[in-house]
Amino acid sequence: MTTSPAERHSTPVDGVTVLGALSPSRAGDFMTCPLLYRYRTVDRLAEEPSADALRGTLVHKVLEDLFDLPAADRTPLSARDMLGPRYEWLREQDEQLDALFGDDEQAREAWLASCHTSLASYFELEDPTRLEPAEREVYVEALLDSKLLLRGFIDRLDIAPNGMVRVVDYKSGKAPGEMFEAKALFQMKFYALVLWRTRGIIPAVLQLIYLGSGDILRYSPDEADLIATERKIEAVWKAINQAQLAGDWRPRRSRLCDWCSYQAHCPEFGGELLPLPPDPALQQEIAEILDAQAHQ
Repeated sequence: MTTSPAERHSTPVDGVTVLGALSPSRAGDFMTCPLLYRYRTVDRLAEEPSADALRGTLVHKVLEDLFDLPAADRTPLSARDMLGPRYEWLREQDEQLDALFGDDEQAREAWLASCHTSLASYFELEDPTRLEPAEREVYVEALLDSKLLLRGFIDRLDIAPNGMVRVVDYKSGKAPGEMFEAKALFQMKFYALVLWRTRGIIPAVLQLIYLGSGDILRYSPDEADLIATERKIEAVWKAINQAQLAGDWRPRRSRLCDWCSYQAHCPEFGGELLPLPPDPALQQEIAEILDAQAHQ
């Protein structure tokens, strides 16, 4: 069974029994569709390679490494020159990249051109020669009072001379419409909550950079926002536990189903649910609950 990047980075929480761990991506999966969460997190099924997801990975890597260069060298030409070596790095990291294109060199070239377009869009939105990020691809985690561990990776942290913090996340896709902005900001509020709980600082700005449409979404959270976010995360975790205990991971159909790799195993698309993988610890927990109920 493979582990996630967060699991490989997560540190032990000494002296505390952690009830579970949650990242913004996995919380988002469950809110989108409980069955999607189950197939990704419980069953850990393989997914079809995604050109969009791999583009995001490659572009993120270039933008991360761009700031290793002296400020004056952080130019569109430098980013373009970096794309080839980072593409080879991605091929070594993820075999899905070659599986995605096979022998179709025309499709591969078109995909690489789309990566160049995303990088060009970045330079229209920010001037990296004037930025000095405090941290990049930083792993963060915080243990809530409920013993739920929150964790994830932040693309970039900027800290101003006056100590104000800006959390930045790159998105290779297009900016969402107004009705979906709250969902997009949930990830950023999640990170802000972790930073607040671990560093005692509420970020001044949460900034989403959408390279696919050339837009920037900014939001300034306050303490009430983060308290509400914590309550929402706790509610999501409770719902996940209830679904696991009952073995009931109901699909929730939405526009995002168009990009789902699991339609063949989804009742919403005529597929048959896969049997749940055995979980001895969960089976013991259910047996104890049923026994306790029988003696009430």
